Amino acid sequence: MKFKRILLKLSGEALMGNQQYGIDPAMLTMYAREIRSVTEIGTQVAVVIGGGNIFRGMQGAAKGMDRVQGDYMGMLATVINSMAIQAEIEKQGIPTRLLSGIVIDPIAESMSRRKAISYLVEGKVVIIAAGTGNPFFTTDTASALRAVEIEADVILKGTRVDGIYTADPEKDPNAVKYDFISYDEVYEKKLSIMDLTAFTLCRENKLPIMVFNMNEPGNLLKLVSGEKIGTLVSEG
Repeated sequence: MKFKRILLKLSGEALMGNQQYGIDPAMLTMYAREIRSVTEIGTQVAVVIGGGNIFRGMQGAAKGMDRVQGDYMGMLATVINSMAIQAEIEKQGIPTRLLSGIVIDPIAESMSRRKAISYLVEGKVVIIAAGTGNPFFTTDTASALRAVEIEADVILKGTRVDGIYTADPEKDPNAVKYDFISYDEVYEKKLSIMDLTAFTLCRENKLPIMVFNMNEPGNLLKLVSGEKIGTLVSEG
């Protein structure tokens, strides 16, 4: 096993499947099965999921909504998604704990580093909702922060593409995939893997980032087991 403790970052949009918004039960089931597969080999798993399938604070702000209010609405959207993935993982027979960056009893416990690590060691999947609990920070930044807090070996950023490319592979057929790229190269090439705050936090704490296709069944287990899947971002 290559990684003992991971933080899996999922986008809210991924939960839509082929729908225009909301949660596709088939996507939930697939993700829960993928997570179960790595817990079965002893991997400790924390999950941070976005809320873009329900509400995005930035889009609300662009339409004239107060940015702070919009960001808090986005945090609550992540709580809904986190509750959904929690229920599905537990249906797969895996114990979970839902922690939150904002106080939201009786749905979730308040996020605490010690609590999160304790639950991970016990073999529970820890789902961390509501971002950092503060406006102006994305769920990318929240995932970087939580990964550093829980001393994760890596952030696994599950996307619908199989890694980082020289250009958007969905738009440019000549785009070339990187198997490895350094933090410095990402800055130099201005590649948008995560927002700058999140990426800088990873770099300063020497936390590797793996970008991979989460929608390909079996990929998560292959990656955790050490197979070369996706793109690794770390020190040169």
